[in-house]
Amino acid sequence: MNPTEDIRKVLQQHGRLSADALTLAEDADLYQAGLTSHASVNVMLALENVFDVEFPDRMLKRGVFASIASIREAVEELTAS
Repeated sequence: MNPTEDIRKVLQQHGRLSADALTLAEDADLYQAGLTSHASVNVMLALENVFDVEFPDRMLKRGVFASIASIREAVEELTAS
C-alpha cells in the first residue's frame, strides 16, 4: 500500500481539482489547484474509508488538506500504532 498513491486517487475522484492529482507535486497547494472547502470534506470522508481512520477535530483545518504531503503526514499519524 502506497499512501501517496492512494491519496492522489482520492483527490482525483473527490477533489474536483482543475489540475491532475496524479501528477501534482506533493507540496503543491491543493486549494490553488481548485480544492474547495466542500470538496475537502468529500476528500476527508473518502480518506477515512480508504485508510480506515477518523480525522479528529484538531485535524479539521485547511492546513491539513493544503497539499498531498500534509495529507500524507496526517494519515501517517492516524495510522501509526
